[in-house]
Amino acid sequence: MIVAPPPARVQVVAREFHFTLSRQTIRAGRAIIELRNQGEDAHDLRLQRIGGMRVYVWPVVQPGETVDREYTLLPGRYRVSCAVANHAALGMVATLVVKRR
Repeated sequence: MIVAPPPARVQVVAREFHFTLSRQTIRAGRAIIELRNQGEDAHDLRLQRIGGMRVYVWPVVQPGETVDREYTLLPGRYRVSCAVANHAALGMVATLVVKRR
């Protein structure tokens, strides 16, 4: 019997105006990505593979709240950004690298 590996995990901490990722590289496949707002403003999260069309979306998270989502990610570089107001332009962007298994 083949047992699937557990999902990779990444915590994304949002503060004004930047993201901090608990790790910058994970393996392809199932991944749980947690958005934790430790800032004073509301933030959300958008995740898109560079060159890809699909955008993974988290809801707006209020200060002190946490929301996680589980997705299956293909290998590649992903842009992490906040779509609230002009937060991305102010520096709320990061890169997550998803490597082949």
